[in-house]
Amino acid sequence: MPTDEDLPETFHVTTDEQLRAVSNLTRHRIMAVLRFEPATITQVAERVGLAKGSSSYHVRLLERAGLVKVVRTRKVRGVTERYYAMAARSIVLPDPGEGGPDVLMRHAVADLESAPANSERYVRMAHLRLTERQFAELGARLEALADEYRALSDPALPDASLVLALFHPAPRARAEAEEGSA
Repeated sequence: MPTDEDLPETFHVTTDEQLRAVSNLTRHRIMAVLRFEPATITQVAERVGLAKGSSSYHVRLLERAGLVKVVRTRKVRGVTERYYAMAARSIVLPDPGEGGPDVLMRHAVADLESAPANSERYVRMAHLRLTERQFAELGARLEALADEYRALSDPALPDASLVLALFHPAPRARAEAEEGSA
């Protein structure tokens, strides 16, 4: 069975079919399940809280788009059981362009909103004023920190999601004008 080391580092989403596949919140959650260890359709259904038929439908769409693949099969009572895993360690989406929706951030917010209210979480927003060099350094440090903890991840432990967004917001004058016209 392929290990995490055998996987390509990144999968670049380039086609409309791939973009549609990752734009769905259910499929986003399925990919999160498959990120750390292979799973069967039944296991995916249990972990995501879907009916087996729905799970199968979504996994097949992801497989057709090349985002997940069968990494192992075994015979169980005359039926071939397929284990699916991510096709790469990370997925890179195309830049949505100015004013376009950022699919990953929308999924992250949906996951945060659906997390149990009594669960431990750390959510913080900070407004910073940085030079371009400081901005680049902070981005690199955040990515390195995320990579460090990703390497420590143990599939036997409960899931935790980390969302990082370092960006320059829209200029205030334009943002205020857009608010006024809404």
